[in-house]
Amino acid sequence: MDIPSSPPTGNTRSPTDVDLFPYESSQRPVAGLAVDYEDGHRVRRHRHRRGQLLYAISGVMVVDTDAGIWIVPPTRGVWVPAWVPHGIRMSGEPRMRTVFVEPGAAAHLPEQCCVLSISPLLRELMVAAADVPLDWAPDTRDGRLMMLLLDELRQEPVLPLHLPQPSEPRLARICRAIVRHPERQAGAAEWARELGVDPKTVHRLFVRHTGMTFGRWRQQARLLAAMERLARGARVLDVALDLGYDSPSAFAAMFRRAVGEPPSVFAARGEASA
Repeated sequence: MDIPSSPPTGNTRSPTDVDLFPYESSQRPVAGLAVDYEDGHRVRRHRHRRGQLLYAISGVMVVDTDAGIWIVPPTRGVWVPAWVPHGIRMSGEPRMRTVFVEPGAAAHLPEQCCVLSISPLLRELMVAAADVPLDWAPDTRDGRLMMLLLDELRQEPVLPLHLPQPSEPRLARICRAIVRHPERQAGAAEWARELGVDPKTVHRLFVRHTGMTFGRWRQQARLLAAMERLARGARVLDVALDLGYDSPSAFAAMFRRAVGEPPSVFAARGEASA
């Protein structure tokens, strides 16, 4: 990876000294890695022979693939199957903990990218896995830890924290504009006028090509933007108003439904983990 360096912390690697080949070629079914990143850093598109679970102790990671954008706040992780090209954008100095999993090593692993809930146990297992040597022996504490990690991974529920990216040209134009300016209040009718189509056509295109309604997709885009801004230390009030919500309470209600906690708790957890 051609990315700027940052000071290592304990057994955490700095971005410039990460050689992923040993993690991909390990004889063991799973390998753990820890890397700390600076706010705003981007990891260019790449892919792995192994599946990968990405998790950040603090900060927010945004993983983009051809299928969509995946939001990775603390308490969540993104599963990226083997050979899926993906890039990563960092917000709020993420402390990434990740594991690489050999294809077929665990039953019921997702076949597509998805956001997974990270239980307290799985979190601690991923943190500990970064300190386990790549040649861990199966019948040892390290080996039992890594196999327990696989058991916990396949039990985690899939969560709907992602933003589908449509390939349909007219829809892609709308989606790019919303991501650039999530605060814009334009509804389906206004977009329909810009595209010269009926508003019903816009609604049909969204459902057909993203699996979401126009309103749901726009809300997800705003959620993504909100998480990134909160991870960088922005105030909840400022984020709510900047994104066009009528009141902080309306924003907080949306955030709680999607993330499972209010934005103030989400922001405070990031500060406490930093």
